[in-house]
Amino acid sequence: MLPRDTPRSTPEEQGVSSSAILSFLEYIEHNVSELHSLMLLRHGSVIAEGWWAPYAPRFPHMLFSLSKSFTSTAIGLAVAEGRLTVDDPVLSFFPRQAPGAPEANLRAMRVRHLLAMSTGHDQDTTARVFPQRDWVQAFLALPVEHAPGTHFSYNTAATYMLSAILQQVTGEKLLDYLRPRLLQPLGISGAKWDRCPQGINVGGSGLRVTTEAIARFGQLYLNNGVWHGKRILSEEWIAQATARQVANGDNPESDWNQGYGYQFWRCRHGCYRGDGAFGQYCLVMPEQDAVLAITAGLGDMQEILTQVWDGLLPAMAATPRQPDPVTQATLAARLAALRFAPPAGESTSPLAARVSGRQLRFAPNEWKISSAAMDYTHDSATIHLQMGRRKYSILCGLGVWQYSKSALFNKKPEKVAASGVWTTPDTFQITLRYYETPFCWTIDCHYTDDGASLQAIGNVGFGPRESPVLEGTFS
Repeated sequence: MLPRDTPRSTPEEQGVSSSAILSFLEYIEHNVSELHSLMLLRHGSVIAEGWWAPYAPRFPHMLFSLSKSFTSTAIGLAVAEGRLTVDDPVLSFFPRQAPGAPEANLRAMRVRHLLAMSTGHDQDTTARVFPQRDWVQAFLALPVEHAPGTHFSYNTAATYMLSAILQQVTGEKLLDYLRPRLLQPLGISGAKWDRCPQGINVGGSGLRVTTEAIARFGQLYLNNGVWHGKRILSEEWIAQATARQVANGDNPESDWNQGYGYQFWRCRHGCYRGDGAFGQYCLVMPEQDAVLAITAGLGDMQEILTQVWDGLLPAMAATPRQPDPVTQATLAARLAALRFAPPAGESTSPLAARVSGRQLRFAPNEWKISSAAMDYTHDSATIHLQMGRRKYSILCGLGVWQYSKSALFNKKPEKVAASGVWTTPDTFQITLRYYETPFCWTIDCHYTDDGASLQAIGNVGFGPRESPVLEGTFS
């Protein structure tokens, strides 16, 4: 929840139709499978907020590229402090890592080009940079095919370079720099940000904050940099960051073709946004004096924006509306009851007692599972995994969500809500909701006389969402 000094209000008091918000929710429930949270502010007041359990207000969420807008803000703060300008050459910050004979386009690259994704690279450089040990050196070693400022190419490694520059000029990591200047004044705590092998915050992704933090961040921008009467960020920077700095397409119906600012996307209807993969949104609507924060696990990111334009914008009037207590009560009840139900099925099977605790052995596989066992009781199942040298146990509720951690499908253990059911007498299905991320996996464990086969399907991902079948044998 937002702090007590952030007002709550009914939608009608702020000129918004409760029935329109209710229709928006109903559309989501029937057509959008993976919204995790939302918070809608109008005229500085929260008029709707909700989390689909097991997601909850206290849990941070992986932002992916919505992180970029926070990085841009840090650069704006550093510019105001006189630590750098947007016209400084990128090479000037890294004399040690610069190539011996830098080409003309690299010499011409400025901080503003990193901010606007117009570095001159023909394509995103991230896949060529992030596997390396020294990301700065790898970025500067790449060819720059176009004159900087003339070609848009979305480039997460370019945002990383902004983080590296900030650390060079301040002596602080990006997150440490933002805490006293942005996060603490906005009342944002518990933020985490991934680092590169050199210890620099990734910048272009890797930030985790709560939905309320996203909403506050958007409200700061809507307020032109002022928070509770105190200026945090310059109005000039906000104007530059959210303006169209470079063209990025020619489809008037696409919210990805309206121009790009300094790590912010321009939208239709005079709006702008920070966004991250799979539907992490900080949507600012200046003409409507509104902010919408969303976390999600979406495959189609345009759909939710289109529904905002079609369903919510027309419902925002210039003056308060007549009270509508019946619809307001219905909306409040709907928001309070949002949830992902645990999977449906049987809580037990005659097979459970025969396979409980039996060890399954697997040949080398991409999941890195060498052995697994499941202990079944009347109200839970515990999954024991051997992955390399490490062992993990995942507690799985039967008909309820149980909370634990899992390194399955992740480079490191992530918090997970797990629930399982018997979908047939010989198949146990496990749902894993990594509730601080966009990701949800469903695993079918099909038992045979000799062992079991495992197959997983994910809701979203950067690669295949259906895993190969793993065949395990009882030892």
